[in-house]
Amino acid sequence: MGGHSHWAGIKHKKALVDAKKGKVFTKILREVTIAAKMSGGNPDQNPRLRKAMDDARAANMPIDNVKRAIMKGTGQLPGVSYEEITYEGYGPGSVAVIVECTTDNKNRTFAEIRKIFTSHGGSIGTAGCVSYMFKSKGLIVVKTEDISEDELMDLALEAGAEDVRTAGDVYEVITAPEMAALDAVKKAIEAKGITPESADLSMIPDTDVAVTDEHTAETLMKMLDALDDHDDTKNVYDNSSIDEAVAAKLNA
Repeated sequence: MGGHSHWAGIKHKKALVDAKKGKVFTKILREVTIAAKMSGGNPDQNPRLRKAMDDARAANMPIDNVKRAIMKGTGQLPGVSYEEITYEGYGPGSVAVIVECTTDNKNRTFAEIRKIFTSHGGSIGTAGCVSYMFKSKGLIVVKTEDISEDELMDLALEAGAEDVRTAGDVYEVITAPEMAALDAVKKAIEAKGITPESADLSMIPDTDVAVTDEHTAETLMKMLDALDDHDDTKNVYDNSSIDEAVAAKLNA
């Protein structure tokens, strides 16, 4: 159970069914605003904005909220200025962790993210301390029940994917780390009548760190959940590989 597989398979479901819908809306609207600010308000010419708008639809967000966020990003409406910042560190069991945030106050966000690390026995580090262990890639998750591996492999590679692999009850389709490349493969999969579980740019670890101790695994998962729940957090990545028996106990 790789760390990236955990977040690919669980994080998106959590986002869509999270009872704290306001928090989900806030995160999506920040992404809409930043995407529009960076590359304009036309989703046909801005894959990152198109992805954010897809997330908004999946969360049943009112379209007026999305339109206002786009207009704030393009400067047509006044709004808070957000910036993106990435924190790196280690969790319990020496697991490498990357936290991507969107914030209007870097000092506040750093202090709060650092507290989450330290209160769970982890430590926040300097830029680059763990990111060298990861590669930026596009990641599309498809249920194994929706298509055979051979069919998905042919389809995805033809559309420009780099690799397809099985991770439990899902396939992970790996693409180049550009939204346009991810989008092309996603569209090819959807053209077959298949709706991916998730599709986004991701940080995929080169190697996993085995976590076999139940207490360590439980503390790690609590830390990752707390990081993911933070208002300013956009994405959390880790390189844990939790023992299946331990994972089964924690999920019981």
